[in-house]
Amino acid sequence: MTDSIQEPKKRADYTEGSILVSILKMGVPSMIGFLAHHIYYMVDMFWLSRLAEGETAVAAVTIFSNISWVFFSFNSLIGAGSVAIVSRRYGEKNFDATETAIKEIFLLKWVIGMTMGLVGFLLIDNLVYIGGAREETLALGIEYGRIIFISMGFGYAVYSVYTAMRGVANPNMAMAIMIGSTFFNMILDPLLIFGYWGLPALGIRGAALASAISYTLTFIFGALIFYTGVTNVRLHLRGRIGMSIGTMLKIIKIGVPSWIGDMSYAGSRFIIMPLIAVFGNSVVASYGVGMQISSIGVSLLVGIGLGLSSLIGHNLGGGKKARAKSTANQAILLAIGIMIGLGIIIAAAARLIMGLYFDSPETIDYGVTMLRIFAIGFPFIGAFIMLEEIYIGVGLNTPAMIINIGNAWILQIPSIYILTRILDYDQNAVWWTMNVAMAISALILYWYYRRGQWLDVRV
Repeated sequence: MTDSIQEPKKRADYTEGSILVSILKMGVPSMIGFLAHHIYYMVDMFWLSRLAEGETAVAAVTIFSNISWVFFSFNSLIGAGSVAIVSRRYGEKNFDATETAIKEIFLLKWVIGMTMGLVGFLLIDNLVYIGGAREETLALGIEYGRIIFISMGFGYAVYSVYTAMRGVANPNMAMAIMIGSTFFNMILDPLLIFGYWGLPALGIRGAALASAISYTLTFIFGALIFYTGVTNVRLHLRGRIGMSIGTMLKIIKIGVPSWIGDMSYAGSRFIIMPLIAVFGNSVVASYGVGMQISSIGVSLLVGIGLGLSSLIGHNLGGGKKARAKSTANQAILLAIGIMIGLGIIIAAAARLIMGLYFDSPETIDYGVTMLRIFAIGFPFIGAFIMLEEIYIGVGLNTPAMIINIGNAWILQIPSIYILTRILDYDQNAVWWTMNVAMAISALILYWYYRRGQWLDVRV
């Protein structure tokens, strides 16, 4: 289709040349951006551990994080469909339709995010209590959560900026904005938590406010970038193709299975958290930090995977099925290799890492054991994440949804309850159960992937 409104320009095309180079060109910028974003959360935990409340503040944020996952899972309702639609339209070189899709996902994300934020704000007291928080931990979790919920619309929408940039083959731009947002957030964090430079010391509320400000300003900046024409697809106040309810419903329809899968996972974390909380604040705090450290690998692979999902969409949009399949196979092997290497490093440095956050030998020991158990399962996590991103790229999210539900509600929750409540095992049984469940899930999804139906999906 003729791109009559947008200025003629040479647009990036990663459906030619070396497959591995294409994966790295699309994936590495996203990986770096997501790693930088994740480092912020690690630094956030570090500053919170330095408050007078120490482990209690870390435990409060850990418990609230499991609640916020449930609310952020609605992000996938739009996110998964937006990846498939934007990347496929761009691969088809239908740039007017690509522009419209980007506008639609911005609008949908902000509206749904604000709606979910309002619901969370009204229910925050009960949610944090149900999540396992008590006394001071409960009060701190509520303080933190109220601010996060108020800003949730921009928290949703900012990820659409990154998704849209990757979808139109501008991964470096998405990376630059993510890194800039992270550094801005990291500067605000200590200023607002401890009250440096004449600012009031807000404690745990300062950490939440830093995130809220960063999300809001980053979304506004990223959206404006699209209107300047710097990106491969430019936005206009009035494009050639108008936004429509039908197209937006199509985006939502594609994303429903992914949302259900994410909701299932987030809901299971919400239920499992109280089962962990009974072991005390030291275990919860070490779990919170340990999850952040373990999630370094997840951030790396989600970053690569988001670039990969757009690349898969480009190839299928251009009618290159064989290249799409080869791209997927190489990405899976790359993910497994990265996670094996990272697992070895984290297992070896576990005590040093935990010592950066905590002084209590008991809390450090809990965290060290957890990290070393999780490291064993890293290769399976790597394979599962990459397979999931491949399906997101083609707009076929049902297989991963079914497996995510089985992982959470059949393999994990019943086993954790039986092991910790009936058989009286300690918290390590929780970590081992999560590992085994992920290994089984990854093997099942890989078996289904090998059947190859994903190559024929149309969106």
